[in-house]
Amino acid sequence: MSQSEPENALKSERSRLRRAHERGLYDRGAVYQVLDALPLAHIGYQLDGATSVLPTLQWREGDHVYWHGSAASRAIRAMEGAEVCLTVTCMDGYVLARSAFHHSVNFRSVMLFGTAEKVTDEDAKAASLKTMVDHIFPGRWDALRPMTRQELKATALLRMPIEEGAAKIRSGPPKDDEEDYALPIWAGVVPMAMELKPPQSDPANLEGVAMPDHLSRIRIG
Repeated sequence: MSQSEPENALKSERSRLRRAHERGLYDRGAVYQVLDALPLAHIGYQLDGATSVLPTLQWREGDHVYWHGSAASRAIRAMEGAEVCLTVTCMDGYVLARSAFHHSVNFRSVMLFGTAEKVTDEDAKAASLKTMVDHIFPGRWDALRPMTRQELKATALLRMPIEEGAAKIRSGPPKDDEEDYALPIWAGVVPMAMELKPPQSDPANLEGVAMPDHLSRIRIG
């Protein structure tokens, strides 16, 4: 967040939290941290008048969020130039309270609203796809066979300016009713985290092809 930008820069009537409003954050710093933490997003859109949701990978470049798909995809075609809602959620733990009512989860989430724009410039598209690959797999793009013109043509790239939305975050122990703290019931948090397992080589690898050093730099987010 720049010094001149207000804390509520992304706040709007539809992004404003009505319940648990104390968990809401509307500054770019909070939103960007969640977007950068997990590449998996879900995008809500309209397809032939029906509400649909597409799970896909997202990545951020500056003040825009990007995603890609097949140029022949009905979902991608329906999103182009249309209003969409993009969400990213990281679950950090189960929260066990002294009553069922106050059980919860610790999480970090983002919801963004905006119009999906198609990136049509071929050079800009190729540069963004490189950014995606190197964001998830640092250093891998330069080790790959170059993308062909036909592959680039078959790939559609959409982006959305980050102008309206909110981050919602819950952390810490359970919040019970005051009288329930005297009950002899265990309460607390069961932390959770996604992790990467050791790489498994493709059986079709050529003999003698070594695992690349850049695999050691892969992280989630």
